[in-house]
Amino acid sequence: MTAGTTVVLVHGAFTDASSWWPVVLRLLGGGHRVLAPPVFGRSFDGDCLYIRAFVERIDGHVLLVGHGYGAAVVTVAGDASNVTGLLFIAGYALERGESIDEMRGSFAPAEVGEHLVPTMFRDDRGWPGTEVTVGVDDFPLMLAEGVPDDEASVLAVCQRPLSVSVLHERASSAAWHAKPSWGVVSVEDRTVNPDVQLLGYRRAGCRDVAAFDAPHLVTQTHAPEIVRFIEAILEEIAADD
Repeated sequence: MTAGTTVVLVHGAFTDASSWWPVVLRLLGGGHRVLAPPVFGRSFDGDCLYIRAFVERIDGHVLLVGHGYGAAVVTVAGDASNVTGLLFIAGYALERGESIDEMRGSFAPAEVGEHLVPTMFRDDRGWPGTEVTVGVDDFPLMLAEGVPDDEASVLAVCQRPLSVSVLHERASSAAWHAKPSWGVVSVEDRTVNPDVQLLGYRRAGCRDVAAFDAPHLVTQTHAPEIVRFIEAILEEIAADD
């Protein structure tokens, strides 16, 4: 089953799918099937529907991995019938009917909130909205401390904005009620409070939780460890089959 399982990596806010490159490089090198689709950050429900449809087109089993905001997306999209496991990385494992804003509301605000740059935009119907990015000069410290300076600078100027409205949309389902899950905590995260991460993982009954002294972009700073964790999950899922 491991050989036939596709690892689908869903990126978070303020990055795009290329942010997974250190993980993708190693997974491909290990002979794994891997895909990293985009999310658009305009509608939470829309992102969830898109990723679910993407997953359902894949022939065979899927391990669905979400980072940051992407973890919230896979919480819902993981209801796809061919998803056999969920991995949440430095992100939001929501409960059914819960929004990101509600989940984090009981905890101290993440430091990144003081460094967001709001911008007005209009959607494809002409409706006004507000999107946010992280200040370019603040991005390396807020998300990518420990990433080489030149690489962090590239990530900072290549951000995908996030619509503020997605933070208030409620999860229509929580796939972890029916699917096994695992979690990764970034202990030095300034973007998603580590306590918020742990709350979600505990509620989800994650089989195992790995913790790294890492920034939000643990996928960049600890790619070898993330890949080893994914490979262990694939073996565990295979043993369950």
